[in-house]
Amino acid sequence: MTPFVSVIVPCRNEAVYLGACLDSILRSDYPPLRMEVLVADGRSEDGTQALIEQYAARDARVRHIDNPERVTPVALNRGILAARGEIVMRLDAHATIAADYMSLAVEYLKSSGADSVGGSMRTLPQGAGPFAEPIRIVLTHRFGVGNSHFRTGTGSPRWVDTVFGGCWRREIFDRVGLFNEKLERSQDLEFSLRLRRAGGKILLVPDMETRYYARATLAGFWRHNWINGVWAVLPFAYSSGVPVRWRHLVPLIFVTALIGSAFTRGVAWIAAPYMLLTLAASFQAACRERKFGLALRLPVAFASLHLAYGAGSLWGAIRLAGIKVRRMGPVGNRPQVGNLPYNGTK
Repeated sequence: MTPFVSVIVPCRNEAVYLGACLDSILRSDYPPLRMEVLVADGRSEDGTQALIEQYAARDARVRHIDNPERVTPVALNRGILAARGEIVMRLDAHATIAADYMSLAVEYLKSSGADSVGGSMRTLPQGAGPFAEPIRIVLTHRFGVGNSHFRTGTGSPRWVDTVFGGCWRREIFDRVGLFNEKLERSQDLEFSLRLRRAGGKILLVPDMETRYYARATLAGFWRHNWINGVWAVLPFAYSSGVPVRWRHLVPLIFVTALIGSAFTRGVAWIAAPYMLLTLAASFQAACRERKFGLALRLPVAFASLHLAYGAGSLWGAIRLAGIKVRRMGPVGNRPQVGNLPYNGTK
């Protein structure tokens, strides 16, 4: 029998984008009677709840899940506990999927031996503006995001450390546990790490396509990267081992070195090579896109990603030091959600 799929969409104040997200799921070529959509809303205040109710009223596959804590891992955990599916999938409200995304996910979960599969991300700007296109390019360039293959692309299926739009076998959560509810961000990275430590395998399938709508303004991009940077470091307070990949810590090392070199009058030794690399990457990207006018804006977009992320990580490191000093949370205090234990805290 065709496996039942439960799609969990965590959201809060996403009235602008949620409709397109839900439409893409409901238009999937997957058998309609073998799927459901659980929208876990963090008590939105912008009309998102009314939108969910409209979809639920006209399509029985859509269900509303309350998320009183208003953070993503709680939304995911509540969705998992309410899910009826043998396959559980996550999709962010800022994203849409191709019609065959779920069908391919189920097919590859059956044939590859993977415990989790996900697709390639096609990044698109949320709107227009002078930095909308540079931001999109930066988020798909190796100099911008490193070896994040679901962002930069891959020619064939490959084993990776994490994916976007993940689809998991339901029993994985019985074996590995749920998402760490203390992690407002990076909970997917930490979960993927626990999955791989338990012997699980994660497969990136480029034929499975998602569309993700990135920030289009420099201010929004800076804020988003700052927050992501903070949560590249704070997971160390609530997880065992190294809960993120080393590429997420490179901006922290760069910004720390830049600040440190300023006190020794050696800032040029750090800044000059970075500027040269940024200019080279910007020129290469502009040539690739055949939009040479972008070469002047791309360095600003690259720096906005690296500096904001690194500065956020530095602030996260300061907060982490304070947490460690105060010893927040007793060792071994592991929260439970329903009957599935979270197995990742110290």
